[in-house]
Amino acid sequence: MDLDSEIKSNSNVQRRVGLIYDERMCKHSTPDGDHHPENPNRIRAIWNKLESAGIPQRCVVLKAKEAEDKYIASVHTKNHIDLIKNISSKKFDSRRDRTAAKFNSIYFNEGSSEAAALAAGSVIEVAEKVAKGELNSAVAIVRPPGHHAEKDEPMGFCLYNNVAIATSFLLNERLELGINKILIVDWDVHHGNGTQKMFWKDPRVLFFSVHRHEFGSFYPASDDGSHIMVGEGPGAGYNINVPWENGRCGDADYFAVWDHVLIPVAKEFNPDMIIISAGFDAAVGDPLGGCRVTPYGYAVMLKKLMEFARGKIVMALEGGYNLDSLANSVFACVEVLLEDKPIAGSSEAYPFESTWRVIKAVREELRAFWPTLADELPKKLPFRKTLPIQIPSSDSDGENDYDSHIVSEDLQEAIQDVIQPLSKLKVDENSHDQATVQSSFDGFCAGFGQIMSKSANISPPWRSELSKIDVWYATFGSNMSKSRFLCYIQGGQVEGMRKPCSGSMDKSLPKEILWKTVPHRLFFGRDHTSTWGPGGVAFLHPKSNIHDKAYMCLYRITLEQFNDVLLQENVSSYDMRSPLFDLTALNSIVKTQYISVEILKRGWYHNVVYLGKENDIPILTMTCTLSNIESFKTGNLPLCAPNKDYANILVKGLVEGNKLPEEEAMAYIQEAYTKPL
Repeated sequence: MDLDSEIKSNSNVQRRVGLIYDERMCKHSTPDGDHHPENPNRIRAIWNKLESAGIPQRCVVLKAKEAEDKYIASVHTKNHIDLIKNISSKKFDSRRDRTAAKFNSIYFNEGSSEAAALAAGSVIEVAEKVAKGELNSAVAIVRPPGHHAEKDEPMGFCLYNNVAIATSFLLNERLELGINKILIVDWDVHHGNGTQKMFWKDPRVLFFSVHRHEFGSFYPASDDGSHIMVGEGPGAGYNINVPWENGRCGDADYFAVWDHVLIPVAKEFNPDMIIISAGFDAAVGDPLGGCRVTPYGYAVMLKKLMEFARGKIVMALEGGYNLDSLANSVFACVEVLLEDKPIAGSSEAYPFESTWRVIKAVREELRAFWPTLADELPKKLPFRKTLPIQIPSSDSDGENDYDSHIVSEDLQEAIQDVIQPLSKLKVDENSHDQATVQSSFDGFCAGFGQIMSKSANISPPWRSELSKIDVWYATFGSNMSKSRFLCYIQGGQVEGMRKPCSGSMDKSLPKEILWKTVPHRLFFGRDHTSTWGPGGVAFLHPKSNIHDKAYMCLYRITLEQFNDVLLQENVSSYDMRSPLFDLTALNSIVKTQYISVEILKRGWYHNVVYLGKENDIPILTMTCTLSNIESFKTGNLPLCAPNKDYANILVKGLVEGNKLPEEEAMAYIQEAYTKPL
C-alpha cells in the first residue's frame, strides 16, 4: 500500500473508515535496544494483520502529519512541548537517558520527537475528517500512546496526550464543524489520568474510563482513578471512573458496565462525536493487564457505541502488549466500523460479584448528575465469584508497575481446558433459559476449583532443597517490625499499608530473631510506592563505611522463604518454577559481596548483599545497586523523606526490638533522610 498518497479509497465500501499508520512512528524505541513492552512491533503487528486480511483496500488510508505546536499547547505546557520537541536532538545525546529517568516509566531516543508529533498529529487528522463527514469513522494506529501524559510531564510510556489534543482541537479550533460535545471512552486497562485532568472542569467532554484500580495499587497507582472522582465545577458529573477491584475481568464484566453505566449516560449526554482511547491491554493474554477481554468483547463494546453520534467514532491506539491479542482485537474493531458483516462470537456468562459492587458504587456516586442512574439495579444479579488468587505486594513498585503478571504455563493450559467449553456457550440475549447457563457455569467453577487445588499441591523440586538451608534475612526498613515482616511470610497487611502481601509458600515463623548494627549508610529514596503511598522508602548503601551505622533486624528463615521475600520485594508476580537465588548464588556471594538478580532488575531491591555470618549462617539483605546510588547522588533518582505511616513502622520495629527508645528512633530516621548521601 502506497502511504505517500493522501487518500486511497474504494468506492465499493459503504462506510468510509479511515486508517492511519506510518512506519516513522517505529523510530521511537529504547535507546539501548533492550526489550520494552511499548515497542515498534506493536503497530507493525496491527498493520500486518490488517494488510493480510485486505482491510486497507476497503478503507481510506491517510498520511500521518505532525501536530503543530499551537494545537499541542491547548493541553500541554510550553516546557513540556519544548522537552518532547527537542529530546531527540543532538544536544540531548549525552543526557537523554538521565532526563528520561526523571519521569515515570519513560524512555527517549533519536526518534522520539518525530514519533510523538506524528502520533498526536495523526489523531487530529482523522478526528477532523470524521467531524467534517469526510469519513464515517477512523482508526489511528499510533505510538507512543498518550492517555497517561499530563499537562507538564510525560509518563507511563506516553509523551503527548494524543486524544486530549485532538479533542481540544475540535472543541476550540474547529467550532464551525458543530462538534460541541465529545464522549471520550478510555477502555485501556490503566486509568487515563492525564486525559481526566485535562477535562476535569469541562462539561463539553464526558470522560469515561474503565480500568484496573485495585484501590489505588494498580498503575498509575493513585486515587485519581477512584469512582468518587467525578469532575469539578461545571465539569462535575462529567468524569466517570469504573475501577475494577481485581484482575481477570472479561467480556461479561465490560458488557455489564456498558449496559448499566456507559450506555445510559451516553444517551443522556448525546455526544456529537466519540473518541476512544483504545488500549488493548485488557485483552486476553496481555502480559501487563491481567484481564480477559476477547476480540469479540471489544467488537461488541464498539458496536454499542456506534448507536451514538451517528457512528462518528475515532479510535486512537493506547496500550496493548500481547501482539496477537492486540492485532486480533484491532482487526475485530475495524470490521465493526466497516459494518459489512455481523459480529461473530460468544462470551462468558456472568460478571464477577465485585463488578456488580463497583457498578452499584459508580451509579450511586453519579445518580445526582444523571437521572438515568437513579433506578435501583435488580436485587438478584447473576455473578461469578472473584477467584482468590492474591498477587504479591511490593514496596518496590515504581520501576515494575508494568511488569508482567506471569502465571505457570501448565496452570494456564489447565484453566483453558475448563474455560474453553464455557466460552463456546451461546447465550441468546432474549433467552430466559438461565438453567443451562448456570449449569455450565457451576461446572466451570467446580473444574477451576479442582485445578487450583491441584496446582497448590505442586511444588518444584528446588523448594524442598532450599527449605533445608537457613539464612539470616537482615532488614533495615519496614520489615524491622516483626508484624510487617510476617506479611511477607504469612500474608496480609499492617496499619499504613495500602495493599496486602500474598506471603510465602512456607508460612513457618522465623526460627530466631536478633539485632545487629552494620557499617552501612541508611537513606530514603524514591518518592511514591503503591504499598505506602507518597514518600521515600528505606535503602542501604551496598558498600560499607566505618563512619556509617545502620540498625538491622535479622530473621532466621529458610533460603526457600528468602526467595519468596526477594520476589515480593521486587515484582508483582513471577513463575517460581526455579529459584531467584539458589545455592550457587549463596556460595558465590561470600566472595563477590553482592549479586544483582537480573531477572528482577526492574525492582528496587534486586541487589542481594552479603553481610558476613552469624553462628556460621550467612547474613543477606536486599537493596539497590551501586549504579542506583550514583543516580540518587546526581538527582536522576529522587531522595525523599518517608511519609508518616512508613516512618512509624520503622520506629515501631526499633522500639519493639529494644534497640532505641521512640525519640531516638525518630532522630535516627530523621538523620537518615536529611544527611546528604
